[in-house]
Amino acid sequence: MRLLLALMACVTLGGCSGLYYRAVNVGVDDAGITSETYDPPHGLALDVHRPAPAAVRPPVGVFVHGGSWRDGDREGYRFVGQRLAQAGALVLVPDYRKAPGNAFPDFMYDTARAVAWARDNAGRLGGDPSRVFVMGHSAGAHIVALLATDARYLASVGMVPRDLAGVVAVSGPYDFLPLTDPELWEVFGEEADWPRSQPVNFTDGDEPPFLLLHGTDDRIVWALNSERLQAKLQAAGSSARYVPIAGTGHIGILLSLRRKQPSPALAETIRFLGLP
Repeated sequence: MRLLLALMACVTLGGCSGLYYRAVNVGVDDAGITSETYDPPHGLALDVHRPAPAAVRPPVGVFVHGGSWRDGDREGYRFVGQRLAQAGALVLVPDYRKAPGNAFPDFMYDTARAVAWARDNAGRLGGDPSRVFVMGHSAGAHIVALLATDARYLASVGMVPRDLAGVVAVSGPYDFLPLTDPELWEVFGEEADWPRSQPVNFTDGDEPPFLLLHGTDDRIVWALNSERLQAKLQAAGSSARYVPIAGTGHIGILLSLRRKQPSPALAETIRFLGLP
């Protein structure tokens, strides 16, 4: 327990996140995980987590990892992919380009290409191309929320937001201006461009259903972000359900997706995906 607490402090402070995620993934059976390149020009790949063979045309979940738009990789989130696959989903966890080398909106277009790849290849992988969900935690939740509200990114791959079956956004920032952290200036560029990064600025009623999950004890990304996005989506006529998870913080809600006995966040996700 002391080791895990120390590792949680490391990742929260932006330090030894690689060590942290190696610890979290201890015990994850990665024998059945395969990797495929979805964007050859940029050398971007994704991990494929298949459900049990008994699953027939399961829903597809594209899970986008967090890391402040600067850190993280798909391998650190294998525990999420495997747990959702055990629940019956076909799960794809993509990498994307990150700041400071690649600033906003590069990672948005990367994720759009990953989603298009998921839809085009779902049948080959055994999934249902008509039920592609986007999912994410923290910065990943921001990416999928913006993808489903600002139509320009999916338009670049010939899709529209309503082509998505739904969005599961966990502990994400959706209404976080002004930017006061210099590291975020490197991510989002000039102040004049900041409004383009805010999902709350693009809710217009063309969104797929949203499930917003947020820990009430989150002190890294305040739950007010989810409350405001839900209000904006509902005001625009879109379906949005916000579920506050009591007594849970920013990392705790992510770790709860690993449990064999479904946590509240995992149970809500399984239900939203239409899994038994």
